Amino acid sequence: MSALIIFALLTVLMLSGMPVSISLGLTVLTFLFAFTATPLEAVALKLFTGIEKFEIMAIPFFILAGNFLTHGGVAKRMIYFATSMVGHLRGGLGLSSVFACALFAAVSGSSPATVVAIGSILLPAMVKAGYPKKFGVGVIASSGGLGILIPPSIVMVMYAVSTNSSIGALFMAGVVPGLLLALFLGFTTWYVAKKGNYPREQPLSWAQRWDAFRKAIWGLLLIVVVMGGIYSGLFTPTEAAAMSAVYAFFIAVFVYKDIGFKDVPKVLLNSANMSAMLLYIITNAVLFSFILTNEQIPQGIAEWLTNSGVGVIGFLIAVNILLLVMGSFMEPSSIILITAPILFPIAMKLGIDPIHFGVMITVNMEIGMITPPVGLNLYVASGVAKMGLTDCSKAVMPWLLTMLVFLMLITYVPAISTWLPRTLGMM
Repeated sequence: MSALIIFALLTVLMLSGMPVSISLGLTVLTFLFAFTATPLEAVALKLFTGIEKFEIMAIPFFILAGNFLTHGGVAKRMIYFATSMVGHLRGGLGLSSVFACALFAAVSGSSPATVVAIGSILLPAMVKAGYPKKFGVGVIASSGGLGILIPPSIVMVMYAVSTNSSIGALFMAGVVPGLLLALFLGFTTWYVAKKGNYPREQPLSWAQRWDAFRKAIWGLLLIVVVMGGIYSGLFTPTEAAAMSAVYAFFIAVFVYKDIGFKDVPKVLLNSANMSAMLLYIITNAVLFSFILTNEQIPQGIAEWLTNSGVGVIGFLIAVNILLLVMGSFMEPSSIILITAPILFPIAMKLGIDPIHFGVMITVNMEIGMITPPVGLNLYVASGVAKMGLTDCSKAVMPWLLTMLVFLMLITYVPAISTWLPRTLGMM
């Protein structure tokens, strides 16, 4: 009965058009005052201890690093490097988009930032070279999703904070699936380009490729700073996030000099606004998680599923369907903070590895970014390309189908996610 009341309240508030964060908070407060005798002191204590986590500090630092890189010249140098390597293949600029998105994802941690940074440069270039605009939109909107799978990933930090999982292990677990998905998306791009007989770029000499790499090296080294620092034990993931912000500031202002000191306050303000929004959602989600646990809802669902004999395969199918539907209407951070407290205990009771489960959820969030009607990457790509949302939704279909196939592979072959962190002794 408690579960029905809680989710009915949440659904009604969200359908009214209220932001997810406020809907979560009002649901908790309404349920506390009207249906329970839980003392408010306990709620206040849980709220304080719930957000007093060192790992949460990684979120604003990664956002700040991503903003410095987006406003700086890192993206255009990565694009030049990507084009120098794969531009000569059929649909070369499309393949360059996938490659560039994968590289930028590995330094920004944000999917929309990846779409804006890569799309604003490569989309006009593709149209000018004779590619259909819908092809460019499909490639960049879907490949931009790599920003939440290839580490560092803000979505993975959210999952880790919600479930007390290891951020370092999650980051390492995202490397192989992220590279594999980039290959899947690259193959789809090449196939669509070959079928449409789209143009290719003139091949560059190895000297020109080396020059492109040399110009992009400062941005690429950020990957080494984050992943190398975490694996070597030199930094915790949160400390690596702080280092990435300092490093991104240094290369944007002093090395590439694409932004000056006068632009720094604007970058800081944008980062603060985005961080405040996410932290406000986390705060309300902590309360929501508390009320669910206090009413024994996750435990009850876990016991019911275990006794009903659904099993691991059936549970994973149900989770994928649930997350894909939610991804069509909500943004990833909200979905994870709402569903993780319910799904995670059930997954643990069924013996599912928490790191594998986290990567699977992240891939679902990635697909949700290009799923209408509320796929965030679709809106961003629509704005960049000046194309209607319906046309953008149609444009991503070949890549969306590819990502659904990839989701099935990730769901039922856990070794793809767990091999690297296990090999590195992080699990």
